[in-house]
Amino acid sequence: MSDPVDAIVFYAVFVFSVTLHEAAHATAALAGGDATAYEGGQVSIDPLPHMRREPFGMVLLPLLTVFTVGFPLGYASAPYDPVWAERHPRRAAWMALAGPAANLALVLLIAIGVKVGQMFGAFGVPNTISFDQITQSTGDPSGLAAGVAYMMSVAFSLNLLLFVLNMMPVRPLDGSDALTLIIPEPLQDGYRAVVQHPAFMILGLILIYTQLHEIFTPLLYGAIGMLYPGVTYS
Repeated sequence: MSDPVDAIVFYAVFVFSVTLHEAAHATAALAGGDATAYEGGQVSIDPLPHMRREPFGMVLLPLLTVFTVGFPLGYASAPYDPVWAERHPRRAAWMALAGPAANLALVLLIAIGVKVGQMFGAFGVPNTISFDQITQSTGDPSGLAAGVAYMMSVAFSLNLLLFVLNMMPVRPLDGSDALTLIIPEPLQDGYRAVVQHPAFMILGLILIYTQLHEIFTPLLYGAIGMLYPGVTYS
């Protein structure tokens, strides 16, 4: 990424989005009876406890990648008690679902913000769309509204990506545990045996890595299509 300002925006949005994701996991676990993450300070949207737990995944790796390849790659985690998860598999599944659900909720809030901005004439329908342009300012392209539109665009797309990615039913992604909420109980032991098998995990992650763009792009266009009914982009 050639522009350091863009890199800083992407990194800041990444940190906030991942912090929100992990705080949602921690909050759901606490509500379900596991205080492990709470005791680690992770029932919080303060990024520092999450950075202290995963300094490489939250700080070093995303900073390195955002300045070299233009996109922050990283990871984080919220601790939980595996004994609690084994005793209460449905509670553990809700804990897993809480992270991507928080990212989806943020996408919806940003969409509402875009529509409100349109109502007040601050935002308009863009002529072209991209990951970092799902709305645009109607005023000075270097003004405050333009900066807000840019940050909202990045946050909209990145959080939609985090939702889609983490709902994939492959370990260690959240979807592998969240899916147990809809799998009949007699089939769950067999399902867990499959998703925990190393071969399935490796193959699944390879498929996600190679196919994520093809999966995510139409979903991003679909989400933007709901923002601007009747407007088509190619």
